[in-house]
Amino acid sequence: MEQPSRRSFLTSAIAGASAFQIVKPELVRGAGNERLKAGLVGCGARGTQAVQNLLTGCDNVDFVAMADIFEDRLQESINNLKKLPPALSGRVKVDAEHQFTGFEAYKKVIASDVDIVMLATYPAYRPIHFEAAVEARKHIFCEKPFGTDPVNVRRFMAAAKKSEELKLTVKSGAQRRSQAWYLDQYKRLKNGEIGDIVAFNANWVGGPVLNFTKFPNKKRDPKWGDMEFQNRNWYSFEWISGDQIVEQHLHNIDVCNWFMGTHPVEVTASGGAAWRPREEEYGNIYDHIYADFVYPNGAHMASHCRQFQGQGIAQNVSERIVGSKGVIDSAAQRGGRPATDPYVQEHIDMVASILGKGPYLNESMAVAESTMTCLMGREAAYSGVKVTWDMMMSSKLDLLPKSFDYKDSVPVPPLPVPGVYKFV
Repeated sequence: MEQPSRRSFLTSAIAGASAFQIVKPELVRGAGNERLKAGLVGCGARGTQAVQNLLTGCDNVDFVAMADIFEDRLQESINNLKKLPPALSGRVKVDAEHQFTGFEAYKKVIASDVDIVMLATYPAYRPIHFEAAVEARKHIFCEKPFGTDPVNVRRFMAAAKKSEELKLTVKSGAQRRSQAWYLDQYKRLKNGEIGDIVAFNANWVGGPVLNFTKFPNKKRDPKWGDMEFQNRNWYSFEWISGDQIVEQHLHNIDVCNWFMGTHPVEVTASGGAAWRPREEEYGNIYDHIYADFVYPNGAHMASHCRQFQGQGIAQNVSERIVGSKGVIDSAAQRGGRPATDPYVQEHIDMVASILGKGPYLNESMAVAESTMTCLMGREAAYSGVKVTWDMMMSSKLDLLPKSFDYKDSVPVPPLPVPGVYKFV
């Protein structure tokens, strides 16, 4: 007979004990050097890169299942993964029976024999997929942001609490939390070198994300229904991307929340679409937002995100943290490459947490709060009113469609106009 593995032994022990007591998940965390299996939900560029990053950093992980709502994108992803160097591509073990497509495909990956579920679909789907993965008691790599509206981010938060109770490892795609420079600066702050935080600047000033440039003639295919078109052109629509402040600028805002140790309590903001044409391919999101967030201690965060196009347009992706004794400025460390790519390090940290070789990590609630912070800024810019954290936690705004089919009609609200757009 084969010698029982540590996993099978633990599984049998838990099954035998279940009639007498509830075995806490932390008692089985750190089950040795066994190999882990990962599955991907969302096979676009970010999801495909995340798999490569995981395989690069963790040689004891195999990639065994994948799902996407589009067959062509799934095939493109697996073809690209098979082109990786043999040390990586040899651990891509996704057979035909574990390639799932459609809006319900995520359930099949989660139901597969995987230890890690990687969530890299469009932001609107994150709360649904995360909730299902937590219910299945899977460890999770969860790309940011964690939703696009207050109702569904609160849904994510409820699942986050459960994931903490179950001692599941949850690593976010907010990779600065695994980047050596930021960790060193955080240590300086905690050691008192910077003093008390009195102000922040958070900037993502760059160029636009335009998915439709890959379309034939850069226009909607007439064969596509609204749902398919909006998913293929996802960044342009508020319900699915959340707008730039949520989808992209979260990185900078999350750093500020992380270093402050909490979220802001209120915000006023302004923004609009300065150059985005009023054509359906450009959707209904802003191309610039400036927000003034206020933390509980009275410190302000000046938040600026902008996606302008054109030659010579200013660029600035950075965070500046002003303390009573000193300043932390991430712009000062731009240009040098980290010793370890943080996109790889985040997966190393995740697997170390799962196997008990490193500190336990669960970033679900912290980054959910950063997501809600971003939504708070967006809603303040759209409406023109001062928005508080309490208002967000009781908001009835739910942008998620009630059905999902490629041919579904999905009306697009007009570009928000402050004073006309109403906070709900």
